[in-house]
Amino acid sequence: MTGKTALIFPGQGSQSVGMLADLAAQHRIVGDTFSQASDALGYDLWALASEGPEDRLNQTEITQPAMLTADIATWRVWCELEGPVPDYMAGHSLGEYAALVAAGAIDFVEAVKLVSQRGKLMQEATPAGTGAMAAVLGLDDERLEEICQQSAGGQVVSCANFNAPGQVVIAGHAPAVERACEAAKQAGARRALLLPVSVPSHCALMKGAADALEPALAETEIKAPLLPVYQNVDVTARSEPADIRAALAAQLWQPVLWTRTIQMFSTMGVERVAECGPGKVLAGLNRRISREMGCTALVDADSMATTIAQWSQS
Repeated sequence: MTGKTALIFPGQGSQSVGMLADLAAQHRIVGDTFSQASDALGYDLWALASEGPEDRLNQTEITQPAMLTADIATWRVWCELEGPVPDYMAGHSLGEYAALVAAGAIDFVEAVKLVSQRGKLMQEATPAGTGAMAAVLGLDDERLEEICQQSAGGQVVSCANFNAPGQVVIAGHAPAVERACEAAKQAGARRALLLPVSVPSHCALMKGAADALEPALAETEIKAPLLPVYQNVDVTARSEPADIRAALAAQLWQPVLWTRTIQMFSTMGVERVAECGPGKVLAGLNRRISREMGCTALVDADSMATTIAQWSQS
């Protein structure tokens, strides 16, 4: 096979009741992976992922271990079927933890406990109703950053996820986010839509959660990844555990540079990408970032088998 490959792992927002049902029906390792996570957490994570209720699955402290486990279950099916080892890895926000687990840097069970704590700290960092996030479509990044600065009015509002060209999520205090949305519409944005989330991720309101997460990160054994994992905060692959920890803490309150991550893969010669986890969110974003770089979502047994066959061709 010519050209390099990358696996990318989705984060919060890609969860859904019934996720991985097809893979679980054909691969016992999916259920085994969820059993491992359930034992670590003290509740039945597979039952929540399979049956809901949806509002509980969407609670941040539940969503985070659920998505991490779903990502790693998908990765384990890939490995069980002898899927080719990718050249690079990355994960979107929470998905970065899955990428580090898949790359051998963090033990899976320890990561489950860590992201459960991460979710709790994020939820506790801002009282309900204090923060908000919104997707803004159709503006240049620089113009949106200016609008956020102009709309702050002594509060926090900033770009949180640079997901694709012209597709950016902003986060901060709810009134400031609403002001920025109105200003963005007046500046020509196609849409500025508030998102149904309770936690304003990747903005300064999460600095306290990041500080509180540092002791848990310090207690978690982290090894040098076996594969390069490009981290969200600055699109850099790290090998020193202390540097990985620092980037994971910073990631909580700094923006996710996803557009730059995929652009970096393109410049490094990546031609094929697979989204390793539930849903097709990242595959959709990748098409907006690079039309030349193919991206397949490994959402079921058929897409998994087809992608492995294509990647395995010499």
